[in-house]
Amino acid sequence: MRARIFPGQGAQRKGMGDGVFEEFSELTARADELLGYSVAELCLEDPEGKLRQTRYAQPAIYFVNALLHLGAQGEPAGFDYFAGHSLGEYNALVAAGMLELIDGLALVRQRAEAMAGITGGAMLAVIGLSREQVESLLLSEGVAAVYVANWNSDRQVVVAGDRTGIRALGKEAMRSGAAKVAPLNVSGPFHTPLMNPARIEFDEALARCAFKPGDVPVVSSTTGEIVDPARLRELLSTQISTPVQWVRTVRTLRGLGVTGFSEVNGATLTKLDSEID
Repeated sequence: MRARIFPGQGAQRKGMGDGVFEEFSELTARADELLGYSVAELCLEDPEGKLRQTRYAQPAIYFVNALLHLGAQGEPAGFDYFAGHSLGEYNALVAAGMLELIDGLALVRQRAEAMAGITGGAMLAVIGLSREQVESLLLSEGVAAVYVANWNSDRQVVVAGDRTGIRALGKEAMRSGAAKVAPLNVSGPFHTPLMNPARIEFDEALARCAFKPGDVPVVSSTTGEIVDPARLRELLSTQISTPVQWVRTVRTLRGLGVTGFSEVNGATLTKLDSEID
């Protein structure tokens, strides 16, 4: 069995999507109208460096992911499951037929605006320690307002929260044997309870969106379980302020019989998958 997987924020890079905007010119024109700017110019040239900003990065990644998937529809075999890391989950829902592409772009734009409004926090990737080791550090060192945000692999855990607490956790992690700690280029403490104001704001957009049952199962990176279409609003709301469970997602897919993973827009998740037992 095969699964297509979609990366989230962090996959953005200047030049991404080269060739697909022309291939899907009508969809690109609709995206430009909805966003109020040229998504192709943003992705291919990024003249003002906006791809580093959450409010621009998320719609750009989502749209490029979507077009790259559409452009690969001629592959010899279809996919048995879809999954996406955080933001990438919206692409998985579109690919599975649960959400229309442009409706998803409208949601992602509002999600990005809400999340960009939470500032003052930080995120840090801890490489070389397990989730249990990182959680133990958070408890034993009494680091305030810092949470596990992404369980990405057996060797990579991302924490998020107060900047001072993040710096303290980084030092403790290195003293405890971490191979590396790497700050992420984001403005807020994503996937933690500190994002609850953004979640509440985004709930208004979710209430107006229509979802469908879909044709192919999606495994959620929020729960690590197969998505129930009837609970999508709750799931996507919760996603903003709870950890990304990518390890559980991959283990669930493997348990369902998936032996092949096909990632669009880079190889970020493919590398993480190789680090998951």
